[in-house]
Amino acid sequence: MFIQRSIEKTLVETLPKFPILGLIGPRQSGKTTLLKRLFPNFGYVNMEDIELREFAQKDPKGFLETHTSPLLIDEAQRVPQLFSQLQVVVDEKKHMGSYILSGSQNFLLMEHISQSLAGRISIHTLLPMSYQEISNAKFPIKQYGKLIFQGQYPRMYQKPPLTPHEFYSSYLLTYVERDLRQLINIADLATFQRFLRLCAGRVGQEIQYSSLAQDAGITHNTAKAWLSVLETSFIIFQLQPFYKNYNKRLVKSAKLYFYDTGLAAWLLNIDAENQLQSHFAIGGLFENLIISEYLKNRYNQGQQSRGYFWRDQQKKEVDFILDGALLTGIEIKAGKTISADYFGNLLYWNNIVQSQPKLRVIYGGDSFQNRSGVQVLPWSRMNEAWS
Repeated sequence: MFIQRSIEKTLVETLPKFPILGLIGPRQSGKTTLLKRLFPNFGYVNMEDIELREFAQKDPKGFLETHTSPLLIDEAQRVPQLFSQLQVVVDEKKHMGSYILSGSQNFLLMEHISQSLAGRISIHTLLPMSYQEISNAKFPIKQYGKLIFQGQYPRMYQKPPLTPHEFYSSYLLTYVERDLRQLINIADLATFQRFLRLCAGRVGQEIQYSSLAQDAGITHNTAKAWLSVLETSFIIFQLQPFYKNYNKRLVKSAKLYFYDTGLAAWLLNIDAENQLQSHFAIGGLFENLIISEYLKNRYNQGQQSRGYFWRDQQKKEVDFILDGALLTGIEIKAGKTISADYFGNLLYWNNIVQSQPKLRVIYGGDSFQNRSGVQVLPWSRMNEAWS
């Protein structure tokens, strides 16, 4: 079943403006399916194919002479030798929209691009499906718990249906076998999987490397390296603190989130949607859902994130700060009943900022309200907080 993706317009409009279009994102987020459908006149090569990969590695010039443009090169980060030759080819031909590169690793692809293709490529990110995309495809999602538990990878909304356990156990195995071993040498996979589960238990929390390392039984430096690998391969992302100090001492550690809540829930051994409301991680998982939806909204428009969090040394915190033309503070609460507690930190922050920010609460219920200058949005209308 074909599911319309919100990024389509951005990709189609960008292709004629640059010699190369890049699309990166997690495995199985739908990159290849989307690109093949949008650009059917492009030839296709997959660098997971051993013979093709060896050809491209040993003779990049011959490879590009054999596989001529327009050409879609899938998992392009597997063959860094191609990037310098692509630079030569596009500089000689000076044709826009000649190549499309896709990849499931962020840092490697970006590193090679920065060395060879700066100014010649426009890079975009495709994450798992957004709530809006799922709704537009006529999949009824009445409770946010279903989104958190099931996750938002396209395969979870196709036939034959898979359970989260079936999908995510296979996904993790594929990730370990294909991606992890390209990025880092991990002798003890069981320890790495324990580390992953510990990360899932810290969703929405500030990253404390020493605590994470101690609980996983690894060194501080190993914890940093493994988190970097998880970020490189689109498993986790870090939300940075907002540094405007307003004469306050601020927290400087980033917070940890997963690109997909379904994977985090599976790692936490959540076996059914009805487990969520009483689970210790429900607040962090709901935060994760909302913040990842913001990222999808930005990336689908070809824009970068302007999202942060704010916390001072007195532990006063605003869950999500959007630093745009207008500053926006957002509190994210999983509860389904609006409580006076939802507003305290927002109003505290509002009193110390030097502008007039927009104030929002996104919560797990269904009602829309305006209270004391704060707009209260149900989770299903979350996009209104940043539109």
